[in-house]
Amino acid sequence: MFAIAIDGPAGAGKSTIAKAVAKELSIIYVDTGALYRAVGYYALSKDKDTTNVEDITALLSEIKVELSYDENNVQSVLLNGENVSDKIRTPEMSMAASNVSAIPSVRKFLFDTQQNIAKTNSVIMDGRDIASVVLPNAEVKIFLTASPEDRARRRYTELIEKGMKVEYDDILEDVKKRDYNDSHREIAPLKPTDESIIVDTTGFELEDAIDTVMNVIINNLSIGG
Repeated sequence: MFAIAIDGPAGAGKSTIAKAVAKELSIIYVDTGALYRAVGYYALSKDKDTTNVEDITALLSEIKVELSYDENNVQSVLLNGENVSDKIRTPEMSMAASNVSAIPSVRKFLFDTQQNIAKTNSVIMDGRDIASVVLPNAEVKIFLTASPEDRARRRYTELIEKGMKVEYDDILEDVKKRDYNDSHREIAPLKPTDESIIVDTTGFELEDAIDTVMNVIINNLSIGG
């Protein structure tokens, strides 16, 4: 078994690229951001402020978050038994996820779920602190990034294609705000580790980004054994 860790800012294409790599390598893809989105979704459904540490911590005893996989290793996110995979993919949920991920009790709550999957499967996992905290012994560590404008454009296009009414400037503002929040939080701030290979996909088409990441992974897995 082996583990691949991909960290990076919001909208860098981590999930899309990790899914493609997982399919190519026939391994499990673990979208850790979806776990935080699920917690944020539950908090908002209870009309809670996702920045309130005490309120969010008190909710955790009511929450059961699971990842399930079909025969093609496609992931679904289950919140208290309900598939919320589609409901958690909005800009509002992105900010909620950023907020709750800064809360130590939430990170501890989800830590075991992430590590347990990696103990029994070859995985590619993406998030903010995968290489540094969740999978510190991963065979390949990648820090995937792109300019804020590029990431906002990709997210805008994705949401428009889903039929959502959004403004590019609002998406860009959210991206920059989340970058600041993620990189300045006290617990597990967003930054590459010393072992991380930085891949900047600014200006890349999706297929080029996938090919670049695949080449990094293949080269480093072969070097590692």
